[in-house]
Formats: sequence, C-alpha cells, structure tokens
Amino acid sequence: MADPRDEERPAEVLTFIERFAAEMVEAGMQRMAARVFSALLVSENGALSSAELSERLQVSPAAVSGAVRYLAQVGMVHRERDPGSRRELYRVHRDQWYETFTSRSGVLARWENTLRTGIDTVGEETDAGQRLAETAAFFDFLQRELGAMMDRWREHKATM
Repeated sequence: MADPRDEERPAEVLTFIERFAAEMVEAGMQRMAARVFSALLVSENGALSSAELSERLQVSPAAVSGAVRYLAQVGMVHRERDPGSRRELYRVHRDQWYETFTSRSGVLARWENTLRTGIDTVGEETDAGQRLAETAAFFDFLQRELGAMMDRWREHKATM
C-alpha cells in the first residue's frame, strides 16, 4: 500500500505531515497522535497499517499503537481489516471534520449543564455566578450556531 507520493516527493510529504501535526499540537493534541492523524489524512486512500505508519513516521509500532488508541477514543480514526489479510488498517473518517465538530455539541451541552449547577452552588447574584452564567450562555450560543453551521456545510458540500 505504498503511497507513490512518498517515492516522488518524500521530503515534501513528510514536511507537510510535520507542519500540520505541529499546528494540531499547538491547538492541544498529543504530538504522536497529531503526526499519525496527519499521515493518515495525507495518505492517498486515508488508511494505513501500523507498519506503514511506523515506517513513514520513523517511530516504533508501540508509539503508533498509543496514538491510534487515542485517535480512536476521540473518534478521529477507526480500525478496519485489510481485505484478504489479518492486518488492521487505520482510517480517517470520510467526513472527518464534520464528525469532529458535530460531536463537540454534546460536550458543550454537558459543560453548560455543569455550569448551571455551579451557578446554583455559588449564587446567581455573586460575581462568580455571573461569570458562570455568561460562560453557560456562551456555550448555549455555540451549540445553536454550530448546529446551524453544520446544516449550512451539508448544503454547501452538496454543491461541490
């Protein structure tokens, strides 16, 4: 499953992988997970085996395993069997970014509910209660806007 771009422009492909991974690390993702995700994202069919990831990134299979486990837990990749083989492939989701951002809505809802409990705990009229209320209102706003934005994305994508 070698990617022909690795033979044609190996330095450029690896530079891109490392650059995008660095951007994700800057945003808070674990370094190895960011590198593995970037390598999968840039691969021709969006899927690579553990051995291919190890070779491409020049890291141990254990490092790949830990990164893939994390990425699967957060819903950024999934495992599948290579047809006719016993090896597993790791694949980025087709609508990766849509799925990632849509799943954040549930996180925002949980945070908002917890914040509302905090308002009751510290008192609505206190400075802390007002900060919590503003934060809860912000998360409520984000949830509504995110849903509308995802609807617009689906419409836009259909025209592409």
